[in-house]
Amino acid sequence: MFKIGIDLGGTKIESILLDQKLNVVERTRIPTNQEKGYNSIIESIVKIVTDLKKKTNEKTTIGLSTPGAISKKTGLIKNSNTQCLIGKSLANDLEQALKQNIRMENDANCFTLAESKLGAAKNYNMVFGVIMGTGIGGGIVLNGKLLKGRTNIAGEWGHHTLKIGGNKCYCGKNGCVETYISGPALEKRWKELTGKTESLSSIVQNLTSDTAKQWKIEFLENFGTSLANVIDILDPDVIVLGGGVSNISFLYDEGKNSVYEKVFSDLIDTPILKNQLGDSAGVFGASLL
Repeated sequence: MFKIGIDLGGTKIESILLDQKLNVVERTRIPTNQEKGYNSIIESIVKIVTDLKKKTNEKTTIGLSTPGAISKKTGLIKNSNTQCLIGKSLANDLEQALKQNIRMENDANCFTLAESKLGAAKNYNMVFGVIMGTGIGGGIVLNGKLLKGRTNIAGEWGHHTLKIGGNKCYCGKNGCVETYISGPALEKRWKELTGKTESLSSIVQNLTSDTAKQWKIEFLENFGTSLANVIDILDPDVIVLGGGVSNISFLYDEGKNSVYEKVFSDLIDTPILKNQLGDSAGVFGASLL
């Protein structure tokens, strides 16, 4: 049986068709065009799936990676930065349109599943996958299977409280991890310190000034505390970093040291690895659902 994976992102929809041996048969990317609304996204995904099915005469499974959480109570999408999806029954609507069952998970779970099966963490039993990008998300794979928890929020470390009464978060709380070490949060803090609007990739090119050093020290402190809390609770075999922030090289030496300094153990050797599948981890993970 062939596998179709769809990664629904804020700016692009990526799709993949895999054969029985997980070889790539076809792969496409199109703009999400979320400004055109929910129905437009449904139409785009239906067309993608229909076109991919034409590439094989065999039956296919369909997996979907989506931004935001999926309410176990209602089945509706919540907390998505693709706002037209919020409150929608995406999987059900696609099943009605395609006349086929669909497996759907959030993007962090799909990322973690892909890296545990095909990427940096494929030789580990308990994997904590981290998305550090526009938002902060996480997923857990235990012995090859997603661990989603009682209410589907396992791994959501981005909304742990890092600082009581701290930065306001869109979720309604204050002090969430996401408001300190996501890409936008780091850029916002840079502007507060320097008065300059710069991209994160530009900021990390030159961190020699006193102000830049302060920014980096704060970042490492917040990163270290946040992941040390995860290790104290979960004690995973490996942590894999993904998302745009994961491209910052000092997270894998200075960042790792900052984590290790804060873990409640006299032995700490948890590997903190960069992903191997890049921004395609989501689509591979979706196909494996």
